Amino acid sequence: MLRVNRVHHPVTALGPGTRLGIWLQGCPLACPGCMSRDTWDPNGGTDVPIAELVALWRRAVAAGADGLTVSGGEPLEQAEPLARFLDEARAVGGDQEPDFLLYTGFELDELDVTRRAVLARADAVVTGRYQVALPTGLLWRGSANQQLIPLTDLGRDRYAAYTDFVVDHPPIQIAVDDERLFVIGVPPPGALPRLERALRDQGIAFREVAWRR
Repeated sequence: MLRVNRVHHPVTALGPGTRLGIWLQGCPLACPGCMSRDTWDPNGGTDVPIAELVALWRRAVAAGADGLTVSGGEPLEQAEPLARFLDEARAVGGDQEPDFLLYTGFELDELDVTRRAVLARADAVVTGRYQVALPTGLLWRGSANQQLIPLTDLGRDRYAAYTDFVVDHPPIQIAVDDERLFVIGVPPPGALPRLERALRDQGIAFREVAWRR
């Protein structure tokens, strides 16, 4: 069982190609300025059986997914069930081998054996706490301290060209799930308040927003 905030396919703003995105629930790091404060509470979200997530992954692969991105929250707070899920997801395979990208706010030297075991199942990892005072154009990262680290041959093949890749406009998606509108990607500073104002000008008002919780 994994505690999940949301699952979405297709994701095109957090990793190369078209991907399944899974956002896990619970984060003790509570980085100031985080856009996903709704993922902090470990009691939020929904408990989802690993078999159900594997079934979602299988459908995404059948639809042509190039990879899986696991973010949060802090995924390594659920290290043991996450490792089991990644093992089962890897067994699904695909016509072209999909890659696994993991986001964590921890640095590599902070990880214990259990958390390192999760990284052993990933092809690439983005590490480091979000630091609002260090804005960056680095692709798929929110602040300049964060590193994109390939971990496997597949990861090096897919990600080595992007470790220091800077973009003027980071990729962003807007998705709707039930009554929730959520942003996928890493928007630059000020982008979310501007989006809120633009929607308000069109008569669309949010009851609450995750980045101000």
